[in-house]
Amino acid sequence: MKFIVKLFPEITIKSKPVRKRFIQRLQSNLQVTLKRINNDIKVRGLWDRVEVELPSADSELRAQAVELMSCTPGIQHILEVDQYPLGSFDEIFQIAKEVYAEQIKGKSFVVRIKRGGKHEFKSTDLERYIGGGLLEHCETRGVDLHNPEVTVKLEIRDQHLFLISHQHKGLGGYPLGTQEDVISLISGGFDSVVASYMTMRRGSKTHFLFFNLGGRAHEIGVKQIALYLWQRYGSAARVKFISVPFDEVVGEILQNVHHTHMGVILKRMMMRAAEKVADRMKLPAFVTGESIAQVSSQTLINLQVIDSVTSKLIVRPLITMDKQDIIDITKEIGAYDFAKNIPEYCGVISDRPTTNARLERVEEEEANFDYAVLEDALEKTQVISIDKIVEDINIHTTIEALTRVDENQTIIDIRHSREQERKPLNMPKAEVLTIPFFDLETKFQDLDQTKEYLLYCDKGVMSQMHAQNLQEKGYVNVKVYRPEG
Repeated sequence: MKFIVKLFPEITIKSKPVRKRFIQRLQSNLQVTLKRINNDIKVRGLWDRVEVELPSADSELRAQAVELMSCTPGIQHILEVDQYPLGSFDEIFQIAKEVYAEQIKGKSFVVRIKRGGKHEFKSTDLERYIGGGLLEHCETRGVDLHNPEVTVKLEIRDQHLFLISHQHKGLGGYPLGTQEDVISLISGGFDSVVASYMTMRRGSKTHFLFFNLGGRAHEIGVKQIALYLWQRYGSAARVKFISVPFDEVVGEILQNVHHTHMGVILKRMMMRAAEKVADRMKLPAFVTGESIAQVSSQTLINLQVIDSVTSKLIVRPLITMDKQDIIDITKEIGAYDFAKNIPEYCGVISDRPTTNARLERVEEEEANFDYAVLEDALEKTQVISIDKIVEDINIHTTIEALTRVDENQTIIDIRHSREQERKPLNMPKAEVLTIPFFDLETKFQDLDQTKEYLLYCDKGVMSQMHAQNLQEKGYVNVKVYRPEG
């Protein structure tokens, strides 16, 4: 089975060396991610496309490959093709008829051909021949050049014919790693999630910087969001997850800063800390999710005061976006259910905040702040490779993982609803409840607490984190189910 991966159009207008570099990076990224599902998948980079060849037509392998390619930055669309040697017009027509006869039955259609190489015919000549043959020999509603119900797609490259059976939408953007690395200040809410996704999509390897204001539960929630974004859109490159404990910084602000300026000064402290982290990692910029006037600290005047505390470039992909548009993107990328359950901790210190901060007044308030608290927070910074989150959880957790289910135990499948539908957990001899992770904490308290519950997810990451979170809340009847193999 073969796919033709079409490049994001902006790549095709780059200079020859830049375009070549982008294609090589896209090829490399696809090799890294696709070989995780099957080591025999072949990826070949060409001047105007990347070709991907699967070792078999297995439907599950095909679905996995399409999903991975659809989430890979730099791809406009993916063409699922059957390859044939280029024959006569009649031979090409017979192939098209065999594939498309049922699809165009009772529908209007048009034939579109893309051609590369030297041939003794024009694309339009072949389009007319095939279109006329399908019109004569198939039960159709006729040809419609402008608004067809079905487009019969063929591509000719030199002496090869590719019949396009399906077209899948790509993510667009630039291949990951073609732009400079950045560090994203991620709180887990809608804005920071979308901002992180947008820089990944634009080709920047995006590290995650988390200022912990809400304790262990907050960290678990943000880690799972960052892990999801990386696994789905950025796993071709390893990145770091950096956690800075900021609760004492907030406490210092609450004690020594006037309530009207707490929000602005908290953001300035975050920028100071982010600059230190970025310097250690030798990164030129960091990313935030601010949008003009969405909250009080994000007026243009306040943003100017916040920015003045650092010499780093601050990238704000959402700066003019509406909140609903941001939320819609989280739904499109599958992150909505993660983000909706993360509290916005920055808001806890907002009390009649200023929307027109003056730098002189801010600096007066900051003079009362003990910067040793900020330095102490930076000393306690934890850095981990995001792909090591699973190992980190296993090291620091005491949650028991079981491979078998006893009579008084119930499995809870906590995967995303989409994953539950795609690959149901079939356990005929055990009771299985389906409670997505984002509903688990709320619904768990209503379950029969005389039973023991084993949390299940594909990789064992979310189940470990949520089991630990539930145990910390006093539920001792929680373990993890991890099937053998």
